[in-house]
Amino acid sequence: MSSLAARQEALVRALVAGGELPPGFDTEDAAVVSAALIRKRAGEVAHHLPMVRHTLGDRYLALFTAWADERPKTSSQADAQAFVAHLQGTGELPRLPWYRRLSGQ
Repeated sequence: MSSLAARQEALVRALVAGGELPPGFDTEDAAVVSAALIRKRAGEVAHHLPMVRHTLGDRYLALFTAWADERPKTSSQADAQAFVAHLQGTGELPRLPWYRRLSGQ
């Protein structure tokens, strides 16, 4: 990896999507930054999902972190929708009745 742009891309991928950290970067520092970025992302998603955040309580951050690990962010709204689908798929949240899903409620 020789170009600055390629190294920057690899660094971002390592920090937010579980990619391999490029040579020359401190692993512990990168882990701290990565954790901070996940917490920020979790806060943004919680803003879209206040009832889900409340329902999960103290488990919210751990569940979100486990889900978001190695999943790059697309948008906060898309993250929120995908996270809810994941929670419903794993049984952490009940699925809405079919008639509410169809009506968009």
